[in-house]
Amino acid sequence: MQLASLPFEEIRLEKLSRSFGAHQALKGISLSIRKGEFIALLGPSGCGKSTALNCIAGLLATTGGGIYIDKTRIDTLKPEDRGFGMVFQNYALFPHMTVRQNVGFGLKMRGTPKAEMKSRVEAAIAMVRLHGQEDKLPGQLSGGQQQRVAIARAIVIEPPLVLMDEPLSNLDAKLRLEMRAEIRRIHNQLGATTIYVTHDQDEALSLADRIVVLRDGEIRQVGSPVELYEHPDHLDVAEFMGYRNRLSGKVIAEQNGKVTLDIGNAHISGTARVPLTVGQNAVLAVRPDDVSTTAANASTTQSNILAKVETIEYRGRDFVGTASTDNAHELVFHASANAAPGSAIALAIDPARALVFPA
Repeated sequence: MQLASLPFEEIRLEKLSRSFGAHQALKGISLSIRKGEFIALLGPSGCGKSTALNCIAGLLATTGGGIYIDKTRIDTLKPEDRGFGMVFQNYALFPHMTVRQNVGFGLKMRGTPKAEMKSRVEAAIAMVRLHGQEDKLPGQLSGGQQQRVAIARAIVIEPPLVLMDEPLSNLDAKLRLEMRAEIRRIHNQLGATTIYVTHDQDEALSLADRIVVLRDGEIRQVGSPVELYEHPDHLDVAEFMGYRNRLSGKVIAEQNGKVTLDIGNAHISGTARVPLTVGQNAVLAVRPDDVSTTAANASTTQSNILAKVETIEYRGRDFVGTASTDNAHELVFHASANAAPGSAIALAIDPARALVFPA
C-alpha cells in the first residue's frame, strides 16, 4: 500500500506512546493536524519531539496508541509504504552521487519512468533554487546548498507529508534565517503538510501555523505562534517562549486576574494565567525586552527592583545586561545606555507584559 497518492484531510496521533525500556519517551500524546498545515514540534532536548517525528515516519515503532491518515491506520505500515518525505538534521546525502542523482534517488527506487523522473527532478531543483549545481557532489556544496538538496529529495516524490528534524541546526545564523524563509516558501508553493521539529522558538514562531510544545513526553500546549507567545498556559511554556526572567514572591493583591506580588522590597504586578489568591506563592515571568532601567530618582519606589549590574554588552540598537538582586534573583534587562558592572540600578517591569503563575 502506497500512501503518497492518497488525498487526505487530517493526520491524527491518538494516545501515541513510545517507551525505551523503563523510560517513556512519549506518554500517550494526541494531536490532529489538518491538510496543508505547518506544525512545529517545539521543546528542549529529550522532550520527545524527534521520537514523535520518527514514529510518524515509521523509523521507530510505537508502543501504544495509533497514527491515522483520515480513517486509515498507518503506524502498522513500513516507512517506504507511507510515502512521506523526510529531511534530516545531518542532510544524509550520498557523497558519491551528484545533486541530480541524490534528488532523483527516491523516484528511481519507485521505478519512475526516466522522462518523468527527469522533469520532476529538474522541477524540484528549481524549487529549491539550485540551478547550475546539478552535477556537483555534496562535498562541493555549502551547508545551505546541501540542505536544499535534502529538501529537494524529500519533495520530489510529491509526498502528502514532509517531516523535518531540526534541519537548520548545523547552519550558521545568517544561513538559518535564509533557509527559514526558503522552507516556508517551499511549503506554501507545495501545499503539502509539514511537521517540523525544533528547539528554537524563533524558528517555530516564524515558520509554523501552529506550535506544539512538548515536555517530558507530554504535550503542554498547542496554539498559534501569537497564542503561545502572548498567552502561554504554563511556566515552562512561558520560559520556552522567551520569558527568561523569573521572580518568586507572594500574592499581596488580586483583582480580575491582575495580581501584585511582594518580591523582596518591590511590589510587581502582572496578569495571572490561572486564578490566584492573596497569600499564595507565585512566580512572575517577564521577557528581557520588557525589563528596562529607570531613572535614579525613581529607585526608591516599590514598583521598581533594585539590583547590581553583573554584565552588560552592546547589541547594536541597545544594551543587554544581567543584574542580580539582594534576594538572589537574576534579571536580564535592556538599557538605552551603558552601565558599569557592579553599579546599582533600578529596573522597571511592564505590568502589561508580565505573567504570573502558581509557584
